[in-house]
Amino acid sequence: MTIVFLDASTVGDVPNLESLRDLGDVTFYDVTHPDETAERIREADIIITNKVVLTRELMEDAKNLKLICIAATGMNNVDREAAKDLGIEVKNVAGYASVSVAQTTFAMILHLQMNLSGYDEFVKSGGYSESPIFTNMHHNYHEISSMRFGIIGLGNIGQKVANIATAFGAEVVYYSTSGQNTDQPYQRLELDELLKTSDVVSIHAPLNENTDNLISAEQLSLMKPSALLINTGRGGIVNETDLAQALDSESIGGAALDVFENEPIKSDNPLLGIKNKDRLVMTPHIAWASVEARTELIEGVKKNIETFIDA
Repeated sequence: MTIVFLDASTVGDVPNLESLRDLGDVTFYDVTHPDETAERIREADIIITNKVVLTRELMEDAKNLKLICIAATGMNNVDREAAKDLGIEVKNVAGYASVSVAQTTFAMILHLQMNLSGYDEFVKSGGYSESPIFTNMHHNYHEISSMRFGIIGLGNIGQKVANIATAFGAEVVYYSTSGQNTDQPYQRLELDELLKTSDVVSIHAPLNENTDNLISAEQLSLMKPSALLINTGRGGIVNETDLAQALDSESIGGAALDVFENEPIKSDNPLLGIKNKDRLVMTPHIAWASVEARTELIEGVKKNIETFIDA
């Protein structure tokens, strides 16, 4: 089998990446630009892609193509209807990043709630050395155990986050974006009620017709002035212009985003120019990317290829 990994740099330096060579003749490309895709996949039997877009035209030109392995859970970079028409299988990997995303979610919450960077700077700048008291009382923080934790999207990742929040002693409530997830040990609320009453709102939903622009100015206005909004789900769920305005008007307490409507983030994104920078944490879509999660992802890709070859 001729296997081409179009954007291997997206999974970084993982210990099992080279094990893909056990499955066939593998070519690794760090990055593939749109004008390079056609040539690189033309002779391939199997393509591995994380973010590289595969259109009908590209697949029609790749006459040997039999399998597309997506090194991710999301599959919207591949025209799956075209793949089906052409008899090309498309397989993704699900569930590999639940622990990693949940961990990052709480890193973000604790960063915002505890003001660790502010305290760290206070000590390192010499402020603590000159302080007449033994501490710093300029920032109030609260215990998670006193909070209502609202989760939007209670799938595998949302459930991990709920478990951790419960371990902290928080009250967990949730909103089902599909309207079908009802058999859970937590109270299910409609979105407006969840937003009005939660101290933390954490998004773990896919981007679809139910969630596109789900959180915009109207919804943000319902939140408590002290509440935190966390999005490690998908960009496009939160209206970024409206969020920037909410942060600068101090109508919510803070926000943390790992995903954006356009990735990488555009240089003119209003979030990059907000005044209240201490109320916002942004990370470059890395919540999924612990070493353990990326290693499990490659194992999932490898298993998908093995299953296809053995079929």
